[in-house]
Amino acid sequence: MKLGALFSGGKDSTMAMHWAVKNGHKIACLITLIPESRESYMFHYPDVEFTKQQAEAMNIPQIIKKTKGEKEEELKDLKAAIIQAMKKYHIVGITAGALASNYQKKRVEKICDELNLECIAPYWNYDDNKYMNEIVENNFEVIITSVSAEGLTSDFLGKKIDAELIEKLKKIKEKTRININGEGGEYETFVLDCPLYKKRLVLRGFNIQKEPNSAVLAIQKLDFMPKNI
Repeated sequence: MKLGALFSGGKDSTMAMHWAVKNGHKIACLITLIPESRESYMFHYPDVEFTKQQAEAMNIPQIIKKTKGEKEEELKDLKAAIIQAMKKYHIVGITAGALASNYQKKRVEKICDELNLECIAPYWNYDDNKYMNEIVENNFEVIITSVSAEGLTSDFLGKKIDAELIEKLKKIKEKTRININGEGGEYETFVLDCPLYKKRLVLRGFNIQKEPNSAVLAIQKLDFMPKNI
């Protein structure tokens, strides 16, 4: 099927795309909503403006739409962006990186039902440990770009998800009951490289913004590099 991918730049939306391609589907475009508010119920906030570079790295066209990030109202913006993708790229379905959030999944499915589109969320209710291990096994280079949960300090910002980091998340979970996959908003991520990329991204500049109960890695500069170098 020709699909549009709901794309935030993080691991979950990218993993959903990766699954779709491995299973014979074509990603015709990326669909990215940029919320003006950090309080968005639906959309990823940190560093989302750098999804343009990720789209270039994958050589996939991107539809970008801004939204105020207001509850429910932002769904109208999402629907408009999906309709634009249908008209321009003739998609018949979308991929979504939903892992366990009923709020997000039900609303995306409702829009798809209204537009007669398939909704593919391949990692819905997937085993947390297996999912995190698959990110590493599939050669994803993913960094943490925000933290907002007990036990996750600013020291985690910029760290790559690898076997060692996964073990650290598991130990924190034993004490604080976080979701190790970050589905509860405990942390956000940015994908620098994966099998979908034609060239990889390298982080060249950033700053750390700390708040009372959270911290964000604000990307300032990314460079493109050839693969395998």
